[in-house]
Amino acid sequence: MTENQQTVPIDSLPPGTLAACGDYVVGNIGGAYFALDRWCRHRKGDLAEGSIDAQGCLVCPLHGARYDVNTGQAVEGPRVPGKGLAKLMMNRRPLERKAVEIRDGALFVR
Repeated sequence: MTENQQTVPIDSLPPGTLAACGDYVVGNIGGAYFALDRWCRHRKGDLAEGSIDAQGCLVCPLHGARYDVNTGQAVEGPRVPGKGLAKLMMNRRPLERKAVEIRDGALFVR
């Protein structure tokens, strides 16, 4: 394993869940795993403490910003009055998506 690889035991990530993996949030949507930057672009909410909604989006626990797990783009900005431009600003720098690999009972982020 190289220094930049990070892992999470695969049995700790059942469908519909998220976990912290160093600087990344990893998740499982129906057996499809993903890894994205861990910190929300709006107020640096810890996305590992968020949720996956019915549409398969990653939801920030602070203000409800929603991200497409396939692209890292914001689907919906934070639910805060007066923040109409937040989604636009967040999409200038979407969450970085990282490759994941399952090996030896662990999910590796590369």
